[in-house]
Amino acid sequence: MIQPIEFGRTEPKAACACGGHGDHHASEPAAADAQEILVTGMTCAHCVSAVTQELTAIDGVTDVSVDLQAGGASRVTFRSASPVDAQAIAAAIDEAGYSLV
Repeated sequence: MIQPIEFGRTEPKAACACGGHGDHHASEPAAADAQEILVTGMTCAHCVSAVTQELTAIDGVTDVSVDLQAGGASRVTFRSASPVDAQAIAAAIDEAGYSLV
């Protein structure tokens, strides 16, 4: 059974040399956060390119990688500097012509 994926930052920030407890951390941008989704229908490098192009067009998405499983559920990993709306991800995958698992 596949667990639903919640998009956005879920783990706490790593502490810096100062101990990470000061107010000066509040204004620092979050590091890129990796999220994984499963996508069906991809069979080739063109499919990977289409999904990558649609996901990188979403504001905040900085990197996309695909573990292609032709004819099966391919694992798509993307990084974002800020939380990404789950509906935007679903729409991007649909626009590319594929389906989320």
